[in-house]
Amino acid sequence: MQNIQSQSRQSDYDKAYLVTNNQSMDDKDAEAIIDKLSKSLTEVAESRDRQAYAQLFSYFAPKILSFGNQKLANQGLAKDLVQETMTTVWTKAHLFNPEIGSITTWVFTIMRNRCFDMLRKVQHNKEDTYADDIWPVFETVIADEHPDHILTSKLLKHVDALPLRQRQVVKGIYLQELSQQELASKLDVPLGTIKSRLRLGLVKLRSILEKDYD
Repeated sequence: MQNIQSQSRQSDYDKAYLVTNNQSMDDKDAEAIIDKLSKSLTEVAESRDRQAYAQLFSYFAPKILSFGNQKLANQGLAKDLVQETMTTVWTKAHLFNPEIGSITTWVFTIMRNRCFDMLRKVQHNKEDTYADDIWPVFETVIADEHPDHILTSKLLKHVDALPLRQRQVVKGIYLQELSQQELASKLDVPLGTIKSRLRLGLVKLRSILEKDYD
């Protein structure tokens, strides 16, 4: 019963998405399109049919591009999102299970996951964490410790020796794995302040570690 209800909700979602993009489309039209797309995906999965894939690409690519432009605010990244999503559709077509959800739900889930990964990568690249200042020293110490620990007890001892504000930032970034923006919001300080405290904390920590482990 739960599976039937889930499929019903997904079907309603797919129809709503299709209708949003074509206001004159009725339920029969929406279902016909979904059935046609599902058939094309099956042909891709079973025989690597390039014509069937072209049909999928023609339908989904404009929608993924529109989504990417909205979420990523960068045309180049939006095009990358189209490429990554549709490449996954090609390589993972055999994993699609129509009993779990419709093809549109499956493809748009892949799209959202890829978009999330890209947003995380963009955010990481934007953040000037000055990691190069400290990680080579960390790695030297960690080599003699348990490999599953990012910061060993020795390192934690030195981190705890930092001034409070610098300690909060270093722990927030490296232990709690927060982004600089998340940490700025949590501590209610400007992003520039987080960058400055992190820079000072890492420089001081590097100095301590180099002195102890030379």
